[in-house]
Amino acid sequence: MSIIQNIREKGTWIIFGIIALALIAFILQDGIGRKNRGSDLTSIGKVNGVAINKVDFDEKVDLQVQNYAAQGVKREQIVGYQFNQEVDALLIKAEVEKLGLSVGNKELSDVLFGNESPFKQEFTDKTTGEFKVNDAKSSIAQIKKSKNVEQIKQIEKFYIEPAIDNRIRSKYQSLVVKGVQLPKWLSDKTLAETNSVASISYVAVPYTTIADSAVKVSTDEIATYLKDNAAAYQNEEASRSISYVGFNASPSSQDSLTILNQLVALKEEFKSTNDAGAYLNKVGTDIPFYNSYVSKKTLQIPNKDSVLAVGVGNTYGPYIDGRNFTIAKIIATKSWPDSASVRHILIATSNPQSGQQIRDDSSAKNLIDSIKTAIAGGANFNDMVQKYSDDGGSKAIGGVYEMFPQAKMVPSFNDFSFDNTVGTKGVVKTDFGYHYIEILKQTPRTPAYKIAYLSKSVLPSNETVNIAATAAAQFAASAKDQKSFTASVVKFKKEVFPATNIKANDTEVPGIGDARVLVRWVYEKGVNDVSEPIELGDNYLVAVITAEEKAGLMSVEAARSQVEGIVKDKKKADLIKTTFKGTSLEAYAIAAKSTVMVSDSLNFNYSMVPGLGNEPKIVGAAFNKNLVNKVSDPIAGNTGVFAISVNSVGAKQSSLDPILFKDELLQRTRSVFFRSNLGLKKAAKIEDNRAKIY
Repeated sequence: MSIIQNIREKGTWIIFGIIALALIAFILQDGIGRKNRGSDLTSIGKVNGVAINKVDFDEKVDLQVQNYAAQGVKREQIVGYQFNQEVDALLIKAEVEKLGLSVGNKELSDVLFGNESPFKQEFTDKTTGEFKVNDAKSSIAQIKKSKNVEQIKQIEKFYIEPAIDNRIRSKYQSLVVKGVQLPKWLSDKTLAETNSVASISYVAVPYTTIADSAVKVSTDEIATYLKDNAAAYQNEEASRSISYVGFNASPSSQDSLTILNQLVALKEEFKSTNDAGAYLNKVGTDIPFYNSYVSKKTLQIPNKDSVLAVGVGNTYGPYIDGRNFTIAKIIATKSWPDSASVRHILIATSNPQSGQQIRDDSSAKNLIDSIKTAIAGGANFNDMVQKYSDDGGSKAIGGVYEMFPQAKMVPSFNDFSFDNTVGTKGVVKTDFGYHYIEILKQTPRTPAYKIAYLSKSVLPSNETVNIAATAAAQFAASAKDQKSFTASVVKFKKEVFPATNIKANDTEVPGIGDARVLVRWVYEKGVNDVSEPIELGDNYLVAVITAEEKAGLMSVEAARSQVEGIVKDKKKADLIKTTFKGTSLEAYAIAAKSTVMVSDSLNFNYSMVPGLGNEPKIVGAAFNKNLVNKVSDPIAGNTGVFAISVNSVGAKQSSLDPILFKDELLQRTRSVFFRSNLGLKKAAKIEDNRAKIY
């Protein structure tokens, strides 16, 4: 972890250190090659017999968790993403090895320093948009003497290898995509179909003319339909379904009143205290005291205008702030810019994250004072940054932090940057060490406020929790299977909720939300099992496993909602055909007690029929030249049974250029093959052990 990462919202200098070390590994070519990892007794899974090592996998997940922490991405989501990445990589790797694809040193250099550089954002001039390649190389040169072998190995694994893999994947996909060609005859045929139009007359008997109650669909009929149409009703993964009841343990009105009364009792004492920080440490608060200033623009709190209106030394509240009751106290106010740019040199003393000491305080102070004296005597600031600064995040760009807002730096660094004027230089001590700072730019000054918050979460009392937990335990004790679960629902007067299609690696359950602990229970037990109370958020849940769907052809019960209506319409079509007869459309109309309708401008590549909806069979028949001025046999469509007669088949005048049309069609066709790993994945044997581990 970086010793400076808390200074910025995002630990950019970690990235710079990583970048530099990664490029050292490349530039020095010191024998650190791409090595195969040893196997581990525990693997996340296998792809065609090749194991995904759990230790390596967890390291990659941990890195992604750090990278996406600010965005609030959950670890469970990253595990799923990383597993798919590992599967894809192994699938592509096998194909790449067959083809003998590789990335040479010069090509890798192009990847790292060219337009595809993963470091481009950090080395791009924010004013001109120019990628400062020489600055990157200069920064690398300053730290080439690093001997941190372990860190270099990490960079090799997490940055160099992915850069190589991405380039090889790009090569492979280009080979696959460029291998797809489109013959002229197919392009000409498709263009002709696009321009084809037809006009039909028809008579329709909608399925709605027969009541659903008049047609019964048996389980065997659904099973037969599934067997005949198996490709359309496949489960790619096994899944399970549950029913559950909930017992609410959220804070009661009495719990809320108790917290409110606590804050009311503390309000006068909070208002009169002269040391808000010490007072809040004594009584406790859910919003830590930030001992610095924030502008009105930056301030994000409820009732902002009312809070600021009370004036210095006064309090506002209690007011509701999410699940908290809060009292705000205005400590002080001053005029500050909203944003500032500075450059600095850090002489580190310790890493606050690990507690590791880097140098003693006295040595750091003497060194920063010497640097201050040297710069005052004419030494180049940037040279001092490159020679001495321990902040890798800003070292590559002269120690500069551009236009950061208030409250994003640690307080003493923040206060110096905003309290002083442009051009001010000075030494500042933080938890990271000693900084020599120069203020470069500031926005115009506006009022800023130092505010202390006495805030308490409204939590359920022990009594509230015990009532819910006891009720859930009593319910679970009386429900041992689906039958007794249903009886207990009636006995306890509970509302039961279903949750279907739960897969082994799911982290959320429909209707519940984040519920990995419940999913794990579902796959540790079997159908008909009832859970003990499971605490999720403000509820205790008791669940019963109601069904299991295996991978492969869907079961009748799982498919019933999708298939029953289709089978019912097929049976209705058979009934309609017994009376829907004729030798002309007029005769069909008499038999159907209907009228002859006309539909013009049907397009061969568009299955929608005006007034009818999606009817691909009718559109297909409309372009059957054998039906021109003749009457079809009854056709069972999506919405009813039809008899049609084709009035005409022709072509509209096209505005499409045949050459451009072919190019566009080729690109669309190639796009289908771009994700070539999809086909590889379907053909592969993939073993997934995530559900047993996480």
